[in-house]
Amino acid sequence: MALVEQNQTCNSVKLPPGIFGLCTMVLKIKNKKRKEEFFKRNGGLLLQQQTSGDKGSIEKTLFSTKELEKATDKFNQNRILGRGGRGTVYKVMLTDGQIVAVKKSKIVDKSQLEQFINEVAILSQLNHRNVVKLLGCCLETELPLLVYDFISNGMLFKHIHDQSNEFLLSWEMRLRIATEVAGALAYLHSSTSIPIQNRDIKSTNILLDDNVGLF
Repeated sequence: MALVEQNQTCNSVKLPPGIFGLCTMVLKIKNKKRKEEFFKRNGGLLLQQQTSGDKGSIEKTLFSTKELEKATDKFNQNRILGRGGRGTVYKVMLTDGQIVAVKKSKIVDKSQLEQFINEVAILSQLNHRNVVKLLGCCLETELPLLVYDFISNGMLFKHIHDQSNEFLLSWEMRLRIATEVAGALAYLHSSTSIPIQNRDIKSTNILLDDNVGLF
């Protein structure tokens, strides 16, 4: 039977309307199953268990693949904010107009998956003006995506070592930053439900906001 040519294609084969619709539906089902498999593999069920007492909390914590792919323009290189050993960070705007930083992980150690989910559950509940807010994550992709508040003035390292930078740090600013970093660490160590210890304090991990000094 000859196939009637259409403008739409499926798997590069031109199909009549009925078959094209069936093919599209099959692809959607496969895509949905892949997302469900990634969600389970990345610890989504464990995260749901840990936040089972607060349905609103889990809904706020989880972002959809569709939302983040749209925000990043399918992870366009033009949206890249920075690269690190553990992943790539994108600066994007969500549908509600909020500017955020999306971190796309390079690799996840399956043996530490439970620890990763525990950290997501805990960090998403932290509330301190000098601790970067973890807004949530997406577990429907092959590797998890983490969504953070966007911090406007970038790394402290850049402002210390880039002599051409117009934004120069006075000694008063440096003392204020050191004081606020210490305050943030004290909060993480002593004021959270489960003590959190940051073992990687360095100028590349300290970010400055418009007021100078957001850790």
